[in-house]
Amino acid sequence: MKAAIVVFPGSNRENDAKAALTQAIGREPIMVWHRDTSLPKVDLVLVPGGFSYGDYLRCGAIAANSPVLREVKARSEQGMAVIGICNGFQIITEAGLLPGVLLRNANLKFVCRNVGLRVETSNSRFTAGYKKGQVLSVPVAHHDGNYFADPKTLDELEAEDRIAFRYCGPEGRLDANYNPNGSTRHIAGILNKQRNVLGLMPHPENAIEPIHGSTDGKALFHSLVEAVS
Repeated sequence: MKAAIVVFPGSNRENDAKAALTQAIGREPIMVWHRDTSLPKVDLVLVPGGFSYGDYLRCGAIAANSPVLREVKARSEQGMAVIGICNGFQIITEAGLLPGVLLRNANLKFVCRNVGLRVETSNSRFTAGYKKGQVLSVPVAHHDGNYFADPKTLDELEAEDRIAFRYCGPEGRLDANYNPNGSTRHIAGILNKQRNVLGLMPHPENAIEPIHGSTDGKALFHSLVEAVS
């Protein structure tokens, strides 16, 4: 399996993502600069977290128009796997790879802490290593992670089993007190119709070593390797 990570001005989690992918794949991913107009032949592209372009205009909106994103979108339509984490979720949503939008957190504050995540589907190359209903502990670090979409889109996501993760309490219960950003229907991550694109606000790359306080993100990267290899 070969992977690439797209780096933008203001990205700050690309090295964490690189470490997670290297651990899972056994080789380092290719680092691709946002101005590149071509993309190496890879099985997976990861769009990392950070504050691309300083979050000016709207989180992810400028980065979504970078030259390399056009190629990422074209390859995703051919079946290549794409994962956008935090700012990466914002970017690929702005680029049209996923529906909806990420708004400012409901409390208008930056949130940085571990949260409970409930696995909503194991029917994807990203989540096959988990059991449906499994509760994970994964960190978030964002100011604009409040997922929003119109009711029709939300109903489609539900009906098509495309909600990958929801914020939850320790026992898996959905509760506003455990929703860190006010995200609609507690959504933390979603899939596209073809199920080869995943966007999520939490950071699984920061939950792969015991020193992180959780290794619950590890299975996501290993699931990808098994599915794509």
